[in-house]
Amino acid sequence: MNDEMSEKLSHLKGIIAVIVASILWGTTGTAASLLPNVSVLAIGAFSTGIGGLLLVCVAYKKLINDYPLLLAKPVLVLLGAASVAIYPLAFYSAMKLSGIAIGTIISIASAPFFAVILEWLLSKKTISLHWVISFIIGTLGVTFLVIGKQHGLDNGNDLEQTTLLHYLGIVLGALAGLTYATYSWVAKHLIDNGVHSKSAMSAQFGLAAMLLLPSLLFTGQNLFSTTLNASVALYMAVIPMFIGYLLFGYSLQLINASQATLITLLEPLIATLLAIIIVGERFKLIGWFGLVLVFTCLVLQTVSFKRTQLKIATALNITD
Repeated sequence: MNDEMSEKLSHLKGIIAVIVASILWGTTGTAASLLPNVSVLAIGAFSTGIGGLLLVCVAYKKLINDYPLLLAKPVLVLLGAASVAIYPLAFYSAMKLSGIAIGTIISIASAPFFAVILEWLLSKKTISLHWVISFIIGTLGVTFLVIGKQHGLDNGNDLEQTTLLHYLGIVLGALAGLTYATYSWVAKHLIDNGVHSKSAMSAQFGLAAMLLLPSLLFTGQNLFSTTLNASVALYMAVIPMFIGYLLFGYSLQLINASQATLITLLEPLIATLLAIIIVGERFKLIGWFGLVLVFTCLVLQTVSFKRTQLKIATALNITD
């Protein structure tokens, strides 16, 4: 009886941990909106760069052990690091141009699609009918979501310019999804070739930090000019980026990866709710219908893609 209670308690702890991680990740867009005088490139570079260094500090023992294996695949590791570096720049730019809700949803929803395409092209895996159906649902959902976004401008020229920036943000959101899928595929490939999961991810994030942090010399104006700016920047680097991944890694010791990744669908939901309640973003009815379709697609993709997610999720587990 005690063992059963202990198991249930551990399972509950795992669920709570991944829920908290998802909530933290969902706050990044709204937090970034509090810094209107700071470049989104600086926000992305700082949060991922510092978070990446912290991940390296935690996983340094595994990195030392796996150094020869990583050195044997330099092109692959560099591709992953470049993808990690591009991801936050594209992600935060997408939220800046298209809005927090759409930027987050496009980035997250497109990642599984690109992951399947990469596996089809590079790993020669077939595309299932299940995937095709979810792709159609997701495409319709994104279309309705984009049509349903209210811009709140009456001037024709301003509306036209806003619309162009809006679509540019969607393209950048898709780029964020592509780069996420790429560094996840690299991590999976490295793990399959004997590299420890901690090393596979921390090597990519550590190298990305070396690319991102120097860029602050050109983009980091005003990042620490006020107490608010400094507080938000440090919050995004330490809390969602580092603590969020710590919690997610902890949860994987207690619940299975498919359940954990399904719960992380809370992230775009939290991001959307915060964007509407705090930032003031608005959608027409057709946009809300599109949002439902996108979440349906995400659930389908999560279920069909759980094996790859297991590799990715294990790679984020930075506890022994």
